[in-house]
Amino acid sequence: MIQLDFKDSNPLYEQIREKIKGLIISGAVRPNEKIPSVRELAQMLTINPNTIQKAYKELEAEGCIYSVKGKGNFIAPLDKSSVEARRSELFAQLAKTTEELIYLLTTEQSVINVIHDTYNKKEASK
Repeated sequence: MIQLDFKDSNPLYEQIREKIKGLIISGAVRPNEKIPSVRELAQMLTINPNTIQKAYKELEAEGCIYSVKGKGNFIAPLDKSSVEARRSELFAQLAKTTEELIYLLTTEQSVINVIHDTYNKKEASK
């Protein structure tokens, strides 16, 4: 399910957060699907449960997962307000990235090509 790169400069909790988000985006996990408990995932990855807890806490704050006391953690279904808020955040990030690419003398067409390629890959995988 999740493989960590211990040589990566990103902290382990961020790697876990990104891997789970990747699973959600790719459709490998579905809304309301149960994910491993903190303890289970810590045992599978042989890392400290506090690391998993931090990743889950951030995923919950982002609206990607939710927890049910005594039942575990689950993939959150999309709701309109959280989608709009996250979309706004991502467009702000995209604007900053685009500004940096402009500074690095990247052509507009190169940026557009990356966006088109990304959409085409997603469509091809459906």
